[in-house]
Amino acid sequence: MPIDGFDTRFADLLPTAVLVVRGGILRYLNPAARRLLELDPAVPGASDHLMDYVHELDQARARQRLSAVENPAPDAPMAKEASEFRVVTARRNLRIVMTNSAAIALDDGPAIVITAEDMTHQSQMEAQLRESEREFRRLFENLQDVYYRTDVNGVVQKVGPGVRKVLGYEPREIEGQDAAFYYPQSEDREALKQAIAAHGEVSDFPGQMVRRDGQVIDISISSHALFDAQGRFAGVEGVWRDVTQRKNLERELYRLATTDTLTGIANRRDFLDRARQSFADAARRQAPMCLLMLDLDHFKGVNDRHGHLQGDQVLVRFAQTVAALLDGDTIFGRLGGEEFGIGLPATPEDAASMAQRLQAQVRLLRFSDGWGGHYGITTSIGVACARPGDRRFDSLLENADRALYAAKRAGRDCIVADNGVVLTG
Repeated sequence: MPIDGFDTRFADLLPTAVLVVRGGILRYLNPAARRLLELDPAVPGASDHLMDYVHELDQARARQRLSAVENPAPDAPMAKEASEFRVVTARRNLRIVMTNSAAIALDDGPAIVITAEDMTHQSQMEAQLRESEREFRRLFENLQDVYYRTDVNGVVQKVGPGVRKVLGYEPREIEGQDAAFYYPQSEDREALKQAIAAHGEVSDFPGQMVRRDGQVIDISISSHALFDAQGRFAGVEGVWRDVTQRKNLERELYRLATTDTLTGIANRRDFLDRARQSFADAARRQAPMCLLMLDLDHFKGVNDRHGHLQGDQVLVRFAQTVAALLDGDTIFGRLGGEEFGIGLPATPEDAASMAQRLQAQVRLLRFSDGWGGHYGITTSIGVACARPGDRRFDSLLENADRALYAAKRAGRDCIVADNGVVLTG
């Protein structure tokens, strides 16, 4: 087939395969090339895209090779070393070819001429190649991890069949799409890009993706950057796997380790860890922080008169009532028995106001005694606030604890500040 700017008469006589490619499209194949790729009228719908005949595992390398020929570095040699590639023919047979390539100028623009020699000579080698291909295909099809490759713009170039099971999409539905579309949080995608840019690769990098049905799953990503012949970033290649089950287990173990099993709020260890961190952050920013210690008055009497089951219900209702009055910046936990702690970023005046609201709301609670009667509960509260220059959280904790016991000594159902002032009673 003649093309403007390239004399095909000599190439048609060569026993070596000759191909002319422009923009990834096959513009010319001599008879030897058509035989190599098994292109004949008996194969309908044959593709005219060069990459459709390059094996998946060699496509990234082939693109780099073409890019190097199209855009040679200023000091690059004119002649390119021969390269070996795996080729999949139109009849889906696997062959090994040795190629050389060079840039040429056609009448309608630059192109690349490629010569290819079939290196799959011996039947034993062919059998080994076919078995290797079958093994690769079997592993690739059944791989639990999802293989992927994106270009420099983050567009998915290739994705493995495992994506069917994990995301519910066919590979062809994802290829050609922006990978960012499948991330529920754009920050996750940006964090991955920055990590790869900084280190060239990531391993077990956490993230999330959205399934076709809208479900958000946790994933673990292991990837590395791809570069072209000039050393320029060309995309990312790697695998990711669904780790939702593992993450759910980790979250459940964390919840069990940090949550009070009765009330559902933070346990003593988690409360103190988070309050200590909040104290350090406040000290660094020179921001206010206060600590409230709460104790249910005469709780032993509730257990003695109404039983431990009723006592547990009182603790749960108390915790729910307090939690409903707190915002997201406040730390609330059970320190043990009927004692609770609250850490909040507030001035002494705001902390006192919060303590008074809590006390008033607790006084409104009513519980059945099981005999037709009802009873209420009260709470004693100690308030301590960090002072400028404080560097020890334990001092703040000790001050709040002393204020609480002062509130108990003052007759209970009252609030005492760490300076000994009775705020309400």
